[in-house]
Amino acid sequence: MSERSGRVIERDGLPEWLEPVRDAAERVLPEQLSRFLPPVEDSRAAAVLMLFGEGPDGPDLLLIERARSLRSHAGQSSFPGGALDPEDGDPAGPGPIAAALREAWEETGLDPAGVQVFAELPALYIPVSRFAVTPVLGWWREESPVRPVDRGETGAVFRVTIADLADPANRVRLRHPSGHLGPAFAVAGRLVWGFTAGVIDRVLHHSGLERPWDPSRVVDLSDEALALVQGDTDRSRALLGGDAGPS
Repeated sequence: MSERSGRVIERDGLPEWLEPVRDAAERVLPEQLSRFLPPVEDSRAAAVLMLFGEGPDGPDLLLIERARSLRSHAGQSSFPGGALDPEDGDPAGPGPIAAALREAWEETGLDPAGVQVFAELPALYIPVSRFAVTPVLGWWREESPVRPVDRGETGAVFRVTIADLADPANRVRLRHPSGHLGPAFAVAGRLVWGFTAGVIDRVLHHSGLERPWDPSRVVDLSDEALALVQGDTDRSRALLGGDAGPS
């Protein structure tokens, strides 16, 4: 066990394939992850759990789909997570780890006792919500059943293999109506974009798990693109292959 900035991290005992992710997380600088860094003031602390497991199809990540009835981020794929509660503790101390595990339990029923937290990434800023979000990296050492606990909050819980995320055929850049371009993944019949896709993109890149892909493939954020949450994998591939074009 080791301690960094008051947080307890257990970095040893990981499967060999996960060690490059840990090593990258320990050395990466905030500006290598995002151009949006938390301001000194006027931000709200939050945390997400980037949980790596080893499922029947190989190494994977646990993701959730937000309920489509929500007023914000409806139907969007994301990591489990949310804002820190007072009982989680100091945002500059143990708070992010406590919040990430608590939120994952509340959203998916995950047993936190089976999760080995092996690293944290620097806090990243989401300007529209003013959240300073700390990605907490965990190894699902002892798996437990997961499911949507509250259908009003979580529409689905699913796993995506690292191989699928790294597959160039599943990668594209998504153009927001504001003009912003960001990474996206068409996996498991869903479109993973926004903050979650940005973190996955940077972790794949800095850990050496990324495979060469074509960043000139651009898809506009549209009803058709968002319809990928319906779970149609073939349609996902068709959208990326047929409608993608140069920026």
